[in-house]
Amino acid sequence: MNWAETLRTAFDAIRHRRMRSALTVLGILIGIAAVMLTVGLGQGAQQQVTAQIDSLGSNLLVVTPGSTTSVGGVRGGAGSASTLTAADAALLSNTTVAPDIAAVAPVSTSSQLVVAGTANWTTSIVGTTPTWLPVRARSVVSGRFFTSDEVNDLAHVAVIGSTTASDLFGLRDPVGQQVTVGGVPFTIIGELNTAGSTVGGDQDDQLVVPSTTWASVFSSSGGSTVSSIYVEAASTQTLSAAYQEADNALLTQHGVTSANADFQVASQASLLQTATSTTQILTILLAGIAAISLLVGGIGVMNIMLVSVTERVREIGLRKALGATPRAILRQFLVEASVLGLIGGVLGIALGTVGALTLPAVLNQPVLLSLPVAAGALLVSLIIGIVAGVYPAGRAARLAPIDALRSE
Repeated sequence: MNWAETLRTAFDAIRHRRMRSALTVLGILIGIAAVMLTVGLGQGAQQQVTAQIDSLGSNLLVVTPGSTTSVGGVRGGAGSASTLTAADAALLSNTTVAPDIAAVAPVSTSSQLVVAGTANWTTSIVGTTPTWLPVRARSVVSGRFFTSDEVNDLAHVAVIGSTTASDLFGLRDPVGQQVTVGGVPFTIIGELNTAGSTVGGDQDDQLVVPSTTWASVFSSSGGSTVSSIYVEAASTQTLSAAYQEADNALLTQHGVTSANADFQVASQASLLQTATSTTQILTILLAGIAAISLLVGGIGVMNIMLVSVTERVREIGLRKALGATPRAILRQFLVEASVLGLIGGVLGIALGTVGALTLPAVLNQPVLLSLPVAAGALLVSLIIGIVAGVYPAGRAARLAPIDALRSE
């Protein structure tokens, strides 16, 4: 038998046992699709996290307070202390102290109820300076941002996020509208561009006001402390230098050492590395679980081929009596198993592709289709078919013609 005859015979055998072959292919199909989708979900999540971290701002460093001191044996988490001040932000703005820092934006936050007519919404009130806009890589799509003069004058003006604007004003233009925050009236002078949700929450659900206004209206300490400080490095190449300058300047300012520092400086690189490591571990874990279904599919192929050998003992005996060599018999059953694996792989890739195109709309999560993963899945399905067919094919090849012909 040549290869063409071997393939024809393999397809005939599969076609004559349609239901059994379909169930065998189903196991491999589900396994391949599951691996593709889990890897695609992991890669999509990694891409989304990377985009979210990049959207925090260009060459961004974030300085946050340390943890609170122990109270009753319980210690607060990182960021719970009030160890950062406006003076720290002013120090980092000094080009003599930190020449590789381009801009600094101190930020203070609180959650407040905002009332606009009959509508109300609890949102984050952010007190900051005009440098916040470029440092956070944000822009204003309507109206304007507040100025340094308005910061100095403690002006009751605010720039609103798109989520907050939608909840308070619906489809109306928020610019020029009046809102009341904590019983104090504010005028909306601008609306921020849409930034979406990031590791810090919904970046569009906020109301940004001048830092001095925030301190006079919402701060019980008079605004002497800030929640965090955003620092923009002069360039990507100077990000590491800006990190060291900020860290050294604040250690000196606070009179502490690195061992007992009461603040933390985080860069985009560290945030991205942590997020990437987490998503990679989850992707590997999920892909490993999905791969179990491939193993089950391979066992199914082996079982079917063993049954096929048992059913076709007389056929094998007749072929050997007519001159078929053990090698030809071995090849015959290996080809049948490989065809089953290949069909399962192709259908699995098709199902995985359909899932990758439809799942994002259902899960609101990107699913990336990877050509290497699809090619690898197809190769794995073929290998599974071959490996699963080795034992049954070897068993068929070892049958003696006389014993096979006697078989009932």
